[in-house]
Amino acid sequence: MKVREWPVVGVMLAFLWLFVRGATPETVVGEFLIGLAFGLGVAFAFRRFYGDELNLTRDVRALPYAALYVAVFLRELLTANVDVAYRVLSPSMPIEPDVVVVPLRVQSDLAITTIANSITLTPGTLTMDYDDETNTLYVHGITGKNREAVLDPIRTWEDYALVIFDEEMKPGDPVPEVPVTAGEKRADGSGDAPDGDPTNGDANTEGGDTDGE
Repeated sequence: MKVREWPVVGVMLAFLWLFVRGATPETVVGEFLIGLAFGLGVAFAFRRFYGDELNLTRDVRALPYAALYVAVFLRELLTANVDVAYRVLSPSMPIEPDVVVVPLRVQSDLAITTIANSITLTPGTLTMDYDDETNTLYVHGITGKNREAVLDPIRTWEDYALVIFDEEMKPGDPVPEVPVTAGEKRADGSGDAPDGDPTNGDANTEGGDTDGE
């Protein structure tokens, strides 16, 4: 079922109004009507910035995945805060910063931005750059040498994002390979440098091992 997009945006703004106002059970109806009046007015005024129609059926099917995305993000946010605090306060300071190369399956700007922001908002990791030719993120992590610890939550977010944003690829599809240069490995850990290269095994674009840092 397809509906016009701006009324849906207006209703969403009305719910946002409820959170901003902190409505109580006694005032929720009145506050919602106020929010709806303003929300629909704002959405109508800016309707040219939205699409003409919204596939409501598809969006409803994506809601559980959106909820799972938020739940996983909040879990990672909590555990990452504890982990970073431990590493900072530990006398041995077990911090191994490095850069991890993360090839993506999502293609849309919104999906890529959502994942990149989720990485940056999680303590201990930071999205440094995006290569649009290879559709790859470069992520700095304080545990970058343990690439699986960096990759696991990102792959989980991406699985959900593939459904939420109606991407061409599906959860479980293989991760695209990143071109390999001498002395590097692909982001999945495969693709050793050619035999005889003196740097073979000393660099890993996924784990970002760079001896001599």
